[in-house]
Amino acid sequence: MKFTKMVKPNEVERKWHLIDAEGKTFGRLITEIATLLRGKHKPNFTPHVDCGDYVVVINASKVKVTGNKENKEYHRHTGYFGGVKSEKLAELRDKNPEKLFKLATRGMLPKTKLGRQMLKKLKVYPGSEHPHTAQIKGN
Repeated sequence: MKFTKMVKPNEVERKWHLIDAEGKTFGRLITEIATLLRGKHKPNFTPHVDCGDYVVVINASKVKVTGNKENKEYHRHTGYFGGVKSEKLAELRDKNPEKLFKLATRGMLPKTKLGRQMLKKLKVYPGSEHPHTAQIKGN
Protein backbone atom coordinates (compact mmCIF):
# COMPACT_ATOMS: atom_id res chain seq x y z
CA MET A 1 0.00 0.00 0.00
CA LYS A 2 1.07 3.54 -0.64
CA PHE A 3 0.59 6.20 1.99
CA THR A 4 0.73 9.96 1.75
CA LYS A 5 3.83 11.31 3.49
CA MET A 6 3.01 13.73 6.30
CA VAL A 7 5.73 16.36 6.56
CA LYS A 8 7.06 17.27 9.99
CA PRO A 9 7.75 20.97 10.77
CA ASN A 10 11.53 20.45 10.85
CA GLU A 11 11.52 18.77 7.40
CA VAL A 12 9.95 21.73 5.56
CA GLU A 13 12.09 23.42 2.89
CA ARG A 14 11.18 27.07 2.38
CA LYS A 15 11.84 29.11 -0.73
CA TRP A 16 11.55 32.85 -1.34
CA HIS A 17 9.25 34.15 -4.09
CA LEU A 18 9.56 37.70 -5.42
CA ILE A 19 6.33 38.97 -6.99
CA ASP A 20 6.08 42.24 -8.92
CA ALA A 21 2.52 43.53 -8.48
CA GLU A 22 2.73 46.31 -11.07
CA GLY A 23 -0.20 46.04 -13.50
CA LYS A 24 -1.47 42.72 -12.08
CA THR A 25 -5.09 42.21 -11.00
CA PHE A 26 -5.40 42.45 -7.21
CA GLY A 27 -7.67 39.46 -6.53
CA ARG A 28 -5.79 37.04 -8.75
CA LEU A 29 -2.51 38.14 -7.21
CA ILE A 30 -3.84 37.60 -3.68
CA THR A 31 -4.95 34.03 -4.49
CA GLU A 32 -1.49 33.28 -5.86
CA ILE A 33 0.12 34.71 -2.71
CA ALA A 34 -2.21 32.73 -0.42
CA THR A 35 -1.39 29.49 -2.27
CA LEU A 36 2.36 30.10 -1.86
CA LEU A 37 2.02 31.03 1.83
CA ARG A 38 -0.10 27.97 2.59
CA GLY A 39 2.19 25.59 0.66
CA LYS A 40 -0.54 24.06 -1.50
CA HIS A 41 1.71 24.25 -4.57
CA LYS A 42 4.04 21.62 -3.07
CA PRO A 43 3.55 17.87 -3.56
CA ASN A 44 4.14 17.23 0.16
CA PHE A 45 1.44 19.66 1.41
CA THR A 46 0.30 18.86 4.93
CA PRO A 47 -2.75 20.76 6.24
CA HIS A 48 -1.71 20.88 9.91
CA VAL A 49 1.89 22.03 9.25
CA ASP A 50 3.09 25.42 8.02
CA CYS A 51 4.86 24.20 4.87
CA GLY A 52 4.51 27.41 2.84
CA ASP A 53 7.16 29.68 1.38
CA TYR A 54 8.15 33.29 1.96
CA VAL A 55 6.61 35.85 -0.39
CA VAL A 56 8.01 39.33 -1.13
CA VAL A 57 5.69 41.67 -3.04
CA ILE A 58 7.13 44.78 -4.67
CA ASN A 59 5.33 47.68 -6.41
CA ALA A 60 2.26 46.97 -4.26
CA SER A 61 0.89 50.49 -4.71
CA LYS A 62 0.71 49.98 -8.50
CA VAL A 63 -1.63 46.97 -8.40
CA LYS A 64 -4.66 47.07 -10.71
CA VAL A 65 -8.24 46.80 -9.43
CA THR A 66 -11.05 45.94 -11.83
CA GLY A 67 -14.69 46.96 -11.78
CA ASN A 68 -16.06 49.28 -9.13
CA LYS A 69 -13.83 47.92 -6.35
CA GLU A 70 -12.05 51.26 -5.91
CA ASN A 71 -14.99 52.16 -3.62
CA LYS A 72 -14.91 48.88 -1.65
CA GLU A 73 -14.65 49.63 2.07
CA TYR A 74 -12.68 47.83 4.75
CA HIS A 75 -14.25 48.26 8.20
CA ARG A 76 -12.75 48.00 11.68
CA HIS A 77 -14.09 48.76 15.13
CA THR A 78 -12.30 50.65 17.90
CA GLY A 79 -14.25 48.94 20.67
CA TYR A 80 -16.16 52.07 21.69
CA PHE A 81 -19.78 52.93 20.91
CA GLY A 82 -20.06 54.25 17.37
CA GLY A 83 -16.43 53.37 16.79
CA VAL A 84 -16.72 51.91 13.29
CA LYS A 85 -13.91 53.20 11.06
CA SER A 86 -13.95 52.65 7.29
CA GLU A 87 -11.28 53.04 4.63
CA LYS A 88 -11.72 52.70 0.89
CA LEU A 89 -9.58 50.27 -1.09
CA ALA A 90 -8.11 53.08 -3.21
CA GLU A 91 -7.04 55.02 -0.09
CA LEU A 92 -5.46 51.94 1.48
CA ARG A 93 -3.63 51.08 -1.75
CA ASP A 94 -2.03 54.53 -1.91
CA LYS A 95 -1.50 55.11 1.82
CA ASN A 96 -0.71 51.67 3.26
CA PRO A 97 -0.54 48.84 0.68
CA GLU A 98 0.97 46.42 3.21
CA LYS A 99 -2.21 46.60 5.32
CA LEU A 100 -4.39 46.08 2.24
CA PHE A 101 -2.46 42.99 1.09
CA LYS A 102 -2.42 41.47 4.60
CA LEU A 103 -6.18 42.06 5.09
CA ALA A 104 -7.03 40.42 1.76
CA THR A 105 -4.62 37.52 2.20
CA ARG A 106 -5.71 36.86 5.80
CA GLY A 107 -9.20 36.03 4.56
CA MET A 108 -7.83 33.20 2.40
CA LEU A 109 -5.71 31.57 5.10
CA PRO A 110 -6.84 29.41 8.04
CA LYS A 111 -8.36 31.39 10.92
CA THR A 112 -6.05 29.79 13.51
CA LYS A 113 -2.58 30.22 15.02
CA LEU A 114 -1.28 28.43 11.93
CA GLY A 115 -2.82 31.06 9.63
CA ARG A 116 -1.27 33.90 11.64
CA GLN A 117 2.09 32.15 11.43
CA MET A 118 1.73 31.86 7.64
CA LEU A 119 0.82 35.54 7.29
CA LYS A 120 4.09 36.57 8.96
CA LYS A 121 5.95 35.22 5.91
CA LEU A 122 4.37 37.87 3.65
CA LYS A 123 6.51 40.96 3.06
CA VAL A 124 4.93 43.86 1.12
CA TYR A 125 6.69 46.97 -0.21
CA PRO A 126 5.03 49.90 -2.05
CA GLY A 127 8.02 50.57 -4.33
CA SER A 128 10.51 48.43 -6.22
CA GLU A 129 13.11 48.49 -3.42
CA HIS A 130 13.19 45.81 -0.71
CA PRO A 131 15.78 44.78 1.90
CA HIS A 132 15.70 41.09 0.96
CA THR A 133 18.56 41.33 -1.53
CA ALA A 134 19.71 37.70 -1.22
CA GLN A 135 16.26 36.41 -2.19
CA ILE A 136 15.42 36.14 -5.85
CA LYS A 137 12.46 34.52 -7.55
CA GLY A 138 12.32 30.80 -6.97
CA ASN A 139 15.13 30.56 -4.40
